[in-house]
Amino acid sequence: MARTNPPAADDATAALVRRPAGPPPLGAVVRVLGPNAAPPFRLRAGRCVVGSAPTSEVVISDPTVSRAHVELELVAEGVRVRDVGSTNGTFYLGQRVEQMVLALGGRLEVGARSIVIEADAASLHDDLAYEWDEYHGVVGASPAMRRLFALLTRLEGSLATVLVEGESGVGKELIATSLHHASTFCDGPFVPVNCGAIPRELTASELFGHRRGAFTGALDTRKGAFESADGGTIFLDEIGELPIEVQPMLLRVLEAGEVRPVGDDQPRRVTVRVVAATNRDLEREVHEGRFREDLYYRLAVVRLYVPPLRDRLEDIEPLAIRFAAASGLPALPPEVLERLRSRPWPGNVRELRNAIQSYAALRVLPESGRSNPGALDRELGQLVDLGRPYLEQRDGLTDRFTRLYLTALLQRADGNQTVAARIAGLDRTYLGRLLARYGMGKG
Repeated sequence: MARTNPPAADDATAALVRRPAGPPPLGAVVRVLGPNAAPPFRLRAGRCVVGSAPTSEVVISDPTVSRAHVELELVAEGVRVRDVGSTNGTFYLGQRVEQMVLALGGRLEVGARSIVIEADAASLHDDLAYEWDEYHGVVGASPAMRRLFALLTRLEGSLATVLVEGESGVGKELIATSLHHASTFCDGPFVPVNCGAIPRELTASELFGHRRGAFTGALDTRKGAFESADGGTIFLDEIGELPIEVQPMLLRVLEAGEVRPVGDDQPRRVTVRVVAATNRDLEREVHEGRFREDLYYRLAVVRLYVPPLRDRLEDIEPLAIRFAAASGLPALPPEVLERLRSRPWPGNVRELRNAIQSYAALRVLPESGRSNPGALDRELGQLVDLGRPYLEQRDGLTDRFTRLYLTALLQRADGNQTVAARIAGLDRTYLGRLLARYGMGKG
């Protein structure tokens, strides 16, 4: 009989601030750039030496490369780099380094040659197997979800940046939370940020902080989400909504591990695991010039896809039972479960959860989600005005939606902002600032 939960860690392990981990199951690929390059080298465990000597694991035939130039070792944060006394040095972002930890996806200059150290994504798919129907609070009995859970177990020893992809409502934040709880940063903070809910002009401040007086309204110095997440995980939801002018700032954090608050000349070091999520096709966004290609590859070191609920019907019943129990229902009648299994669930797991909560309150299932998804498109199409700039129209529609959403949210929560933040999946402080911006939520 299959177990329903993975084995728990013992108390001594859970009490550690940083749980010790061996070499991460996620391996690395070392690629030498330029002419006459050696074949890519797969670093699965232990160490390798890059040099010009034929005995090196990664051979670079170049007079500027020492016989034993640099040593690479797989660690949770990526690859530990140690120059082993080379003549011409090892460089990262133009600076000579003796020892550092390089995140996967980074690039080094070795003498006059360049090497890129990428995630060995193929290693994640070797012998995938997972026997339970839950992973750190994420429920799924379908083959698709068990494959996803197996991939997540392979990432437990790694702090590689992850891009979670999938439709709205499939549970991307839950996947990010599970990645955090299974990582060596599990005792650090988990800071979620919805990039699509931040006013464009405040995005840099929300992410990286600001100094007092940096802009109109900056009455106090404030640290941003990255500093708040130091030693833990930051979850960047709706990353495709990140303004193009802020993207280079995020790229610098990923490359250098430094944040520069708005209005401050001094960068600050942070150690943060980044998990991003999107329901957009980011590769298409890159092709159409709305998302930086270099940032995309930095975020998509590992890509995880969460399938929609309609493609994993086996998960409807266990999810419904879980939501019912959380709402105080001991069981769901068979006829209710049958009706749930027959619905298309365009809103995915979020829609299912809301339906169960409604049933718990009224003992009646609400009507199914939008039966005519084209209706909204037609309504929005009537609002398109090609005589006005795109960003102006988009921001106006976003403001209108946000105001309507907040109004409905406060009504649902009877004005209680703590409850409202929980319903919306937002940080309580951020919700307060959002309400203040729209002149709402006051006595």
